[in-house]
Amino acid sequence: MPGENLSRDEARERAALLSVDSYDVSLDIRSALGDRTDEEAAAGPRTFRSVTTIRFRCNEPGASSFADLIAPRVTAVSLNGRDLDPGEVFDGSRVLLEDLAAENELVVDAQCAYSRTGEGLHRFVDPEDGEVYLYTQYEPADARRVFANFEQPDLKAPFRFEVRAPEGWTVWSNGAGAESDGVWRFAETRPISTYITCVVAGPYHHVTDVYTRDLGDGTTLEIPLGAMCRKGLAPYFEADDVFLVTKQGLDFFHDHFDYPYPFGKYDQAFVPEYNLGAMENPGLVTFREEYVFRGKVTQASYEARANVILHEMAHMWFGDLVTMVWWDDLWLKESFADFMGTFANVGATRFEDAWITFANRRKAWAYRADQLPSTHPVTADIRDLQDAKLNFDGITYAKGASVLKQLVAYVGQDAFLEGARRYFKRHAYGNTRLGDLLTVLGETSGRDMAAWARSWLQTAGVNALTPQVLLDERGRVAELAVVQEAAESYPELRPHRVAIGLYRLQEGRLVRYARAETDVAGPRTVVTELAGRDAPELVLVNDDDLTYCKIRFDSASLASLREHLGSMTDPLARALCWSALWNLTRDALLPASDFIDLVARFAHRESDIGVLQTLHAQAGSAVVHYLPRGRRRAGERVLAETALRDLRAAAPGSEHQLAWARFFASVASEPADLALLTGLLDGTEKFEGLVVDQELRWAFLEPLAAHGAADEAALAAELARDDTASGKRHQVRCLAARPSAAVKAQAWAQLVESDALSNALVEATIAGFAQPSQRELLAPYAPKYFEVIGRVWEERSIQIAMHVVRGLFPDLQDSPETLEATDAWLDAHASAPPALRRLVLEGRDDLARALRAQEAQEAQETQEAQETREAREAREARERRGALAKD
Repeated sequence: MPGENLSRDEARERAALLSVDSYDVSLDIRSALGDRTDEEAAAGPRTFRSVTTIRFRCNEPGASSFADLIAPRVTAVSLNGRDLDPGEVFDGSRVLLEDLAAENELVVDAQCAYSRTGEGLHRFVDPEDGEVYLYTQYEPADARRVFANFEQPDLKAPFRFEVRAPEGWTVWSNGAGAESDGVWRFAETRPISTYITCVVAGPYHHVTDVYTRDLGDGTTLEIPLGAMCRKGLAPYFEADDVFLVTKQGLDFFHDHFDYPYPFGKYDQAFVPEYNLGAMENPGLVTFREEYVFRGKVTQASYEARANVILHEMAHMWFGDLVTMVWWDDLWLKESFADFMGTFANVGATRFEDAWITFANRRKAWAYRADQLPSTHPVTADIRDLQDAKLNFDGITYAKGASVLKQLVAYVGQDAFLEGARRYFKRHAYGNTRLGDLLTVLGETSGRDMAAWARSWLQTAGVNALTPQVLLDERGRVAELAVVQEAAESYPELRPHRVAIGLYRLQEGRLVRYARAETDVAGPRTVVTELAGRDAPELVLVNDDDLTYCKIRFDSASLASLREHLGSMTDPLARALCWSALWNLTRDALLPASDFIDLVARFAHRESDIGVLQTLHAQAGSAVVHYLPRGRRRAGERVLAETALRDLRAAAPGSEHQLAWARFFASVASEPADLALLTGLLDGTEKFEGLVVDQELRWAFLEPLAAHGAADEAALAAELARDDTASGKRHQVRCLAARPSAAVKAQAWAQLVESDALSNALVEATIAGFAQPSQRELLAPYAPKYFEVIGRVWEERSIQIAMHVVRGLFPDLQDSPETLEATDAWLDAHASAPPALRRLVLEGRDDLARALRAQEAQEAQETQEAQETREAREAREARERRGALAKD
């Protein structure tokens, strides 16, 4: 039988044949505790017992199908009371089901493996106190690692879980639960998909609250709230803020969706070694525990946490109540949740400027993804589960959300929300496709949604919009047009609802004095509303960020930004300009040195802390990837000097001071910079108001380790100071960052030749391994990468394989030779798994983009040198002629 990679065709065939009535799942996780002998460890992974009873119907009695299960061992299988031989019907990933009846009962008794990769039932041992914590993570298809099931989103059913757990533990699942005689039994769920079932178990720190709301029918909705984290994080756990945002979100979505929250309780678990940001399991949302802040963070971090809370909450309706049929329509939940997270953040919480973060940070993810060779329409062609795993990307999330923002501008907010309300009521507990949503939006808006969907959801690529301004003899706008362009590979020109803003200097500030909102269609659109206006110093296409596009500037606007970017008063407009400048840099239309210069001159005037932190990351990336080798050291010095200057100038104790301190550490390389970091760690150097807490200490230690200024003993001493799970991750990253051939060899072996590291430590080791200052040290691993990735993909879980293939791509060996080696591998492995080829193609594209940017920088410098030489020669010729005339 086929392996683990379920195809769309197989899922369609099974859905046409079967209907699932119920699941009863019994887990015995007492084996999570206790040491194992060497013999037990050698015999295989630590396991737990899983007994699943599935009741289902078959509309073709006598037909065959299969259930999904990935387990080291199956001890018993029975179908309709008939015992089956596990050796004959179980192949390691599927249970063969033959001669089905009209009504069936399948019972599977298995020993399933605890996970160390974040897939299935993950087991984590806290190094701080030895406590064991468990949680599940399934999307898209890892519930089969915990219990036998039909692992596809359109075979929904009610679930009943019972869990036998160690004494003293608490267990949570999707429904409300209670413990009796060591067994936790949970209320039956409403019909849901397998991938959003969940179990969390262990000695978690647990806080409770309650949400109440009076409904229109005179009843009161009461939702028990819970929040939990590891005991070691309890001192840092801001449960009150989590509950505040939760209640604000529940109010907001009830106000706008007119469909009461349907899943009873609402628990939120912050769990260790989590691969994702969060997961929308109904009644039991899981988050990565990094959202519990151990040190001081900026408001951007709190905004991000609130956004994730609201994103997952939106999924209770978009994704859990109404679910896509197959992963082709993943956007039906992720794009909506991504949009709704920011929409609710702005409308319900203290983060009223969250659209700025969306425009500057979230859309940057989308723009990058949409220009990769792996770009795809928002509604994607998902052939199988490996395709699905890789499609949790910037297209499905950020571009989809941007497109929905454009849709709101296109049909109006009221029509959009009324369409959502009808969608929930019409398809509650069911599964949908694109057409189901378009139908209700067409009903509420009166617009041709099919034409809109063809342009925005069913084609790939991002358009560029550029203003063209013609002035009359009085210096006023005679004509302003918007030119729309598309990449040759994706030539679609789309309808855009945009605002065009005109800006000029007033009392030293760049302010908007005119605005027009219009529909852009085709290659050139004239904006008649702006004719006759005074000549602008800046034209901002897509002002207010209504559409999804790359903003371009005319020459006069770009010149104004070079001089006055820091003078723009509107933070969203300023963020849009920064975003456009970064896209110009990535597209090799603006030299990287120019972007770095703009950051050096204007970043200190940025009021939005999230935008500032994004600029720090982008400027660092520009130095590492887009400057030619001969210019990198100068670029590093510009950034380090800028960071230190603005760190000293920042208000004591401010979040800007913290952001500049972290940025300074990330670009420090000279002995004086490293000495300052050392002084901040040992207390001999201080900045008024800057608290060097434990998280900041690790941020300072990584560059010290990478430049040989902090050795293994120093890192061991720091771990003794912070002997926690977080501390261990930081130490592992810093150890791998050291500039030693032996260190790199050890890290490579741990990542490629062994599967002993957990998912979190794999990520930490990769982050430390690839240091921009160690290009020569890393050079031998470029050819090794292409030798091993096929084996890594075959032998490791897809999550770990993705980390390794993506994280070890030799992008720091930025030369034509590396590009040729990548092409050679792709040519020689045309039949490699498509998901693996996709990751290599994406790495290749980033490398090729970096080389184009470096070439553009060199060409610009050559041109400038030529112009300087010609100007000097012309001046010298004039001087000679003048001297001759005097003679």
